[in-house]
Amino acid sequence: MSATPETPPAAFLTQLFGLSGKRVLVTGASRGIGRALAIGCARAGAELIVTARRRDALDETIAAIDATGARATPLPFDQRDIAATEAALTALSAPVDVLINNAGIEEVRPATEIDEALWDRIVDTNLKGAFFVARTVARGMLARGAGAIINLASLTSFVGVGTAVPYSASKSGVLGMTRALAAEWAPSGLRVNAIAPGYFRTGLTDVFYQDPAWVDAMTAKVPMGRLGDLDDLVGAALFLGSDAARYVNGQCIVIDGGYLSTL
Repeated sequence: MSATPETPPAAFLTQLFGLSGKRVLVTGASRGIGRALAIGCARAGAELIVTARRRDALDETIAAIDATGARATPLPFDQRDIAATEAALTALSAPVDVLINNAGIEEVRPATEIDEALWDRIVDTNLKGAFFVARTVARGMLARGAGAIINLASLTSFVGVGTAVPYSASKSGVLGMTRALAAEWAPSGLRVNAIAPGYFRTGLTDVFYQDPAWVDAMTAKVPMGRLGDLDDLVGAALFLGSDAARYVNGQCIVIDGGYLSTL
């Protein structure tokens, strides 16, 4: 940071927490958490690269980013296809400063009914794919001696949730991966952290929200008395991607209204 004691407060906060001049890549940015984080980073001054499996799925996200005055570049690929993922990322014309490793899928199913295809589809996307995205982007960051990676963990990284075994396994792996990469890459100037959202309504979780009894039961468990709004996640991402977190590494910020604190 170049701020001095004479720097005006607004300018100081912009320098500390802003993302102006940074290129931020958000995977799974076509909806839900990924879209909210991409738009939040755009509002903080970042240039965005947004990914999804289909180019047309990114249209709404790009339009929302354009409305902030920021620039967004679409980058379609399926991160289960490692070769295609690496080809797309290595073809980028400019370096990535911040990676928000968000893309993920879920399907609720009793453990006795989980087949190999479902297990592979979820774990290959949420964990294996996330690792290879991080590895590919990190090569450029390590060469420059700077960068920040923010992985999306989950409450299921910490607690067991019935009918979500592959998802829980993958997100527990994401947390372990975050810590291991943070330890390995920190000497080269790269920080790796994670965000673990609590209960937020997205396309992945909508099946739960359709049950009013479930909503009431989950809300009752949250000390803040409400479930999450997607905008509640933006501040943590901005912090971890900014200079304000320059000495924060290997951490996971749980954003759950206090749910885990009651267990």
